[in-house]
Amino acid sequence: MAKKPLTALLMHPVVQEEFFRAEHMQKLDEVCTLIAPQPFANIESLARHLGQIEVLITSWGCPRIDETTLDMLPRLQLIAHLAGSVKGFIDEAAWRRGIKVINAVAANAVPVAEYTLGAILFANKKLFQFHRLYTEHQDHQVPWDLDTDSIGNYGKTIGIIGASHVGRLVIEYLQPFDLRVLLYDPYATPLEARQWGTTKVGLTELLSQADVVSVHAPLLPDTRGMLGVRELALLRDGAVIINTARGAIIDPAALHTELVRGRLSAVLDTTEPEVLPADHPFYRLPNVYLTPHIAGSMGNETQRLTDYIVAELDRFHRGMRLHHQVKREHLARLA
Repeated sequence: MAKKPLTALLMHPVVQEEFFRAEHMQKLDEVCTLIAPQPFANIESLARHLGQIEVLITSWGCPRIDETTLDMLPRLQLIAHLAGSVKGFIDEAAWRRGIKVINAVAANAVPVAEYTLGAILFANKKLFQFHRLYTEHQDHQVPWDLDTDSIGNYGKTIGIIGASHVGRLVIEYLQPFDLRVLLYDPYATPLEARQWGTTKVGLTELLSQADVVSVHAPLLPDTRGMLGVRELALLRDGAVIINTARGAIIDPAALHTELVRGRLSAVLDTTEPEVLPADHPFYRLPNVYLTPHIAGSMGNETQRLTDYIVAELDRFHRGMRLHHQVKREHLARLA
């Protein structure tokens, strides 16, 4: 077997405390040679090792890996980013130099997709409305003010915006249910959509047909505000919007107008701004269900990210194909 690569942890110490268990550190010792068991906070602290480092394990709190940093790391072969997006952390120069980059975005997609699945099923069952009615009336025989024909998941149409890791996983999770699933993603082909278990459509068709729309696109210049006044007007009365991506993908003023009117409902794990002002009506509207950006990995879910990265480092050490490599050609459309 190949010699174990010289490796350094470059991240905020809190990340190591939360993400790495004893078994993870033991496995790292088997597949790489750690300069130190503790993480380094900056490149300067690695000064005497820079010429030998072959692998960097990075995460939240690490400095940006730019051209200047890469010049100091002539033997660097792999950056293993223990988080989702690598943007903001790793300069494109790493790819130009042939350095492999992996991340844990596929691991972080799992809890987001689970959250979304639960939100879709609950939304169609009108759980949020029934909760409000039951707590207000404290009676099983509440005077239901809901259209009973709209209650339930049978035969409903779900629109998925974005065939990201999360979007594709949500589509997979929806397969056992009696639901029709539509996909809008300009980069996905109709054949790919069929293979995933969905049908590719245009955005107008998706919005006009869906009972529930779930947003899984990255926030890019051309997706900022992509769901505006015109797009939200296409949604049928009573439709539900779920956003676990980025709040700015939905035009905040247009969303505010529709939700205050009560024509639509929403499950929002992300908003624009990220934390709404204390007097914002979304905190009080009965047709809005807010959560504080918790769909991604939390608690024991963070261990999945570490499991994925440690397994990738094992494959790298063995000279095997990496499963979670970030390709340079995909950078422009990644979050």
